[in-house]
Order: sequence, then C-alpha cells, then structure tokens
Amino acid sequence: MKVSTCHKIRPTATYCESKIYEHLTKIDSSHPGQSLIREVFDSFELQSEAEKHQCLILQPMHMTLLEMMRLNPKPFDLPLLKMTLKRQLLALDFLHTEANIIHTNIKTDNLMLTLEDDTMLADFAHAEYSQPGARKRKSYGLPVLCDLGEARIGKTHQSGPFVQPNIYRAPEIIFEMPWGSAVDIWNLGALVNLMWDFFEGNHLFGDIFDSNGNHDPFKHLALMVALIGPPPAEFVRRSETTEQCFDRNAHEHAPIPCTSLESLEKRLSGTKKECFLLFLGSMLKWLPEERKTVKQLLDDPWLL
Repeated sequence: MKVSTCHKIRPTATYCESKIYEHLTKIDSSHPGQSLIREVFDSFELQSEAEKHQCLILQPMHMTLLEMMRLNPKPFDLPLLKMTLKRQLLALDFLHTEANIIHTNIKTDNLMLTLEDDTMLADFAHAEYSQPGARKRKSYGLPVLCDLGEARIGKTHQSGPFVQPNIYRAPEIIFEMPWGSAVDIWNLGALVNLMWDFFEGNHLFGDIFDSNGNHDPFKHLALMVALIGPPPAEFVRRSETTEQCFDRNAHEHAPIPCTSLESLEKRLSGTKKECFLLFLGSMLKWLPEERKTVKQLLDDPWLL
C-alpha cells in the first residue's frame, strides 16, 4: 500500500498517480504492454487529525531493479538487457498510443520485479516469522513499469516545472520547450538502468553536477554535445534560453568533455557494437521528432 503525505500547495505524487490509474481503468485494450504496468487494486482517502491522505492498494512486487542491482553488482548480459528493454518499450507503447500518457520518470527504482506467484507472500511471512531478517530468496521475477506519480495525460505539454530526473532529462525539458512522449524515448536512451547502468555499470549523463552537488545545465549540455554532437540550428531557434548556452552557429559556450559513445562502449566490438550504438543514438536526438518512436524501436534490428 502507498500512503501519501499531505501537501497544502500542490497535489501529492500519490494523488496524481491515483488520477492516472483512474484514467487507465477507463481504457478497454488488449495491448500486451498494459499487463507490463503495475496494477492498482483500490484507492481511498485516509483521514488524519489534520488532513486527508491518498492511499493506493497496488499489485505486490518483489523488489526494484535498483535493489536487485545492489544485490548483484555486475552488468546484465545481452539477452537479459534486451528482454528488460523490450518489456519497458511495450509498456510505453501502450501508454503513448492507447492511454495518451507520458511517464516522465523511468528509472531503476521505478522498475519493479514481479512475484512469481501469490504464495511467495505467505512463504515470506512464514520465513520472516521463523528467521527474522535472514536473506530469503535468490531468484527474481520479471520487470514491470511502476510509479505513475509524475506521469502526464496528453500528447503535448508546455514548459513549466521540470519533469524527469536530472540525469535522464531531455534537452527540450532543459530549455523549457513544449514537449511530448519523445521525452520518454530520450529518458530510455539516457536511462542508465536499461542501457549503460546494466550494460556498463556507469551513468551515461552522470557528470552533470557542480562541486556542491547541484545540477549544472552547462556541464549537462556540454556532455550532450560530446556524446551526440552539437544541436542543429533548428533546435537552437526553438527557445530563447538556448542563447545562454549556444551561439548562433550552435556552438556550446562551455568546454566540451573529451568523450564519445564509441569510447564509452567497451564490451562490444565490430558489427555488434555498431548496431548497439545506432540503436542507442536513435533515441538520443536533439530534435524530439527525429527520435524513433516506441514502435520503431521495437522493430529495430538490434533488438530482434
């Protein structure tokens, strides 16, 4: 069960998530991706002395991918990486095409592993009673997409409060441009948990913070330029704030790190490396409309 805190100024993430689930229950679909999103069983409000708390009864899960990675600190092999990615793409395809929802917050702790069967809960309770705190299990379920508290309904959204975690944030969000479902595609490409986290053990856009630990947009954009090249002039023209970072020729004002996608990828070589980097690069495009859609990614030769 998820219980929200109280916030008098804006709705809590749990309240927003309950509205997203309310929207999802109205959709009659046979899309396979629908079953790859965590299910809600019930929602209600709990009255405290001062405020009401939104509560969600959610499908029981095993653990997050982040927790699993901490228990098993080694890279995913290629088949496991592809399986995980396919499942998340199917979930996003359902959200984007049939539910008209943009997730905006895909990360390792928002991907959870299913329970293999309901008896696991009873078995765990019995084991916990007989041996409290002991490590009970070594096998894992399959990943599903969770936590819709930051999701948005609608195809296009105007600039406003930032969405997406810093390290997964799409360039149109940084520059406060109108945005749509393509931010999830960037998120998935930059998503270290589905690509570089699992595959290499490093965050793709990790070095984007200043000495105080605050997000540094200039370092972030300089790293983007190093990894995917300078933005096209069309992108620079779409926001007045781009002139703070780029000149009229789309050259970045900050120093560009000496790195590249090719140099970061060390486990693959030859054609396998080339296909993987083409797949990754198809999601990391400055212009949102140039990023592959979820359906196109599912048909990509690298993923087949």
